[in-house]
Amino acid sequence: MLSAEPLRVLVTGASGSGTSSLARALASALSSQVFDADDIFWCPSDPPFVTKRLVADRLKLMEALFLPRRDWIFAGSVMGWGHSITPRLTHAIFLTLDADTRMARLRERERQRMGDLSRLSNFEAAAHQGFMDWAASYDDPDFAGRNRTHHDAFLAGLPCPVIHLDSAIPEPDLLAQAIAALDAGGRST
Repeated sequence: MLSAEPLRVLVTGASGSGTSSLARALASALSSQVFDADDIFWCPSDPPFVTKRLVADRLKLMEALFLPRRDWIFAGSVMGWGHSITPRLTHAIFLTLDADTRMARLRERERQRMGDLSRLSNFEAAAHQGFMDWAASYDDPDFAGRNRTHHDAFLAGLPCPVIHLDSAIPEPDLLAQAIAALDAGGRST
């Protein structure tokens, strides 16, 4: 059983590794609230994911929405901009997944989100392809954007326990592993 201590958890990993899904499941199981980095990082738009919020505005939004709360679950990456969140974390969960499975999940998610990809405007098609190329570069240690090497360095600098989980397993099992690790004080399983 989880203790009565505050629980502020970052669920992070490569795009397509299941961070949002696990964060939602954790929040539901723990009677907490979940917040997603995409909602903080990007300004609302149609199509989505076009305009980035200024870092100062992201930090103000997090402060207003959830950082002062006792408990919360945050899904996504804050590397390079979320310095306000890291001192408040009680735990981080880092999800890994092999690149082929992760990219297959992303392709399916994009099809569900965008519908028939052949019907996209030139702008939408270029944005979609740019995102997929960016996501595929995660395992390249020389990639200048968010990659596994940068993620490992970020995690090593966190002031809280980091739980490493492989998200290839079914979601109920992943949730059970995450809860067990949080209950054990954040030691990796």
